Amino acid sequence: MITIYLKQYNKIIRNADTELFDDLGFDDILWIDMVQPTIKEQKAVENFMEISLQTKQQVEEIESTSKYSETENAIISNSNFFVPTGDSFEVEPVSFILSNEGVLVSVRNADMRTFREAEKRLQMNYRSFSTGYHILISLLEVRIDFDADLVEMVGRQVSALSKGINKEDSIDKAVIHRINTLQERTMILRENIFDRQRILSGILRSERFPNDIYPRLQLMIKDVNSLISHTDFSFQRLDYIQDSALGLINIEQNEVVKIFSVAAVVFLPATLVASIYGMNFRVMPELEWVYTLPNGWDLPMGYIFALGLMVLASGLTMGYFRYKKWL
Repeated sequence: MITIYLKQYNKIIRNADTELFDDLGFDDILWIDMVQPTIKEQKAVENFMEISLQTKQQVEEIESTSKYSETENAIISNSNFFVPTGDSFEVEPVSFILSNEGVLVSVRNADMRTFREAEKRLQMNYRSFSTGYHILISLLEVRIDFDADLVEMVGRQVSALSKGINKEDSIDKAVIHRINTLQERTMILRENIFDRQRILSGILRSERFPNDIYPRLQLMIKDVNSLISHTDFSFQRLDYIQDSALGLINIEQNEVVKIFSVAAVVFLPATLVASIYGMNFRVMPELEWVYTLPNGWDLPMGYIFALGLMVLASGLTMGYFRYKKWL
């Protein structure tokens, strides 16, 4: 799909007919927005702009030169835009080409709120968007505002996770997985906000942009630096939460080991008694201890004595542990 924004009759007109390129010049067109363009639409734009569009591989490159570069005929910029999906987001690459005549071409593969908001601003106050340079800056402004919303969303999720861990007595795998997920989101946010910073720095160093744009750039760079600081804080907080969670897991494991250790020590005296009476001595008087009940039954008192001695030894050990407050 292609949308052509034309400057006609002191207003902005939207059109999707690529045949207009045959009758129009650079002065008539302000912005060409392409969403999943067909090969025919790509060829039409390339012929009109006299420049090749970026390939998918070029758009997704991570080198700094792929984020912002200037050629003899155009300015080329590639950036990742976030698409919210519930309590998370997806990353979609967007390519911008800005001709020397001030015509902006944007290529993307998904519908984005950023572009809808920028178009709304364009329609409401078209006199402030005299060139494609101004539209590009407006798109970046809107994107930074939405980036701030995502940073705040992740910050709230980190706070909720921290409060949840403080209320829990035990930590399960789901909590660790949640921490790792938020760490991954925070890293993606930080990396892409850094990309925004590199693009703004490139624009700030450029001599092709109108002078009225540079004061807005200064404010945008301050906002981006603030967002980077917020993401750094969230990441540090997640590290702290992860350390706390692992500490709680270690405490739980130590409690389990403690229980087994206490059980082994408590039954150690009983095991000792059983081992002594399990020896094959010839002389063992306890075997002859018998108490005859009135009904004629004989109770093996030696056996009862041995069991009692085991219980007494274990009980004394347990009492000593409680006295020392080890239990």
